[in-house]
Amino acid sequence: MSLSRPRVKGGQNTYGFTVGILMLDTRFPRIPGDMGNATTFPFPVRYHRVSGAAPDLVVRRGAAGLLDAFVEGARALEREGVGAVTTNCGFLVKFQREMAAAVRVPVFTSSLLLVPLVHRLLGPGRRVGVMTVNAPSLTPEHLAGAGIGPEIPLAVIGMETEKEFTRVLLDNELGLDVEAARDEHIRVARRLVAEHRDVGAIVLECTNMPPYADDIRRETGLPVFDITSLVRMAHDALAAGIAPRPV
Repeated sequence: MSLSRPRVKGGQNTYGFTVGILMLDTRFPRIPGDMGNATTFPFPVRYHRVSGAAPDLVVRRGAAGLLDAFVEGARALEREGVGAVTTNCGFLVKFQREMAAAVRVPVFTSSLLLVPLVHRLLGPGRRVGVMTVNAPSLTPEHLAGAGIGPEIPLAVIGMETEKEFTRVLLDNELGLDVEAARDEHIRVARRLVAEHRDVGAIVLECTNMPPYADDIRRETGLPVFDITSLVRMAHDALAAGIAPRPV
């Protein structure tokens, strides 16, 4: 009696990843915890750089003219076999509907998609705090893309009042003073909860903020959600089906 041997099905060039990340076209440092540093995740991810997607263009200038490039990037990641696609800038949530429609796999463009869920977790009279890299650039179009309606009370605060973090990221500089950036996040988080005492949880819009999430948690005592929360959730939803699968 012969034992059957396991067989698996191919069709891809590389294997072992679940989530594909569309990267801006950047050169600034990405420390552990940053979405663009692969050591942030305890599992493999697949990166795709979108040429010409400069941080200033995406954030301050509304990602003008970039939709097609991000759609093609999502399709390229899908062809490579990812089970979900995300981006490394929360402001790309304005493209959520178009990008999700362009591929067959789930797409989550921004941690701002978590805001309606986080709001549901909070009791009456509590609002969701949003920390963003640049508050003046966060428009109703971005909120609508994330499914955030007027019924969801927000307290939005930006890092543009500080000197290091926003400048380095949006001007795409080569050097980052990590401790200065950490102090800025703590200071801005402290101001957020001091000015809005009804904040019940915080969502970090910027994908470069997760390295400082624990500092914000310690300072405020509040739950803090970020894009890595969504990446881990997507991975857990997909992990058992990582290709190659049995035939």
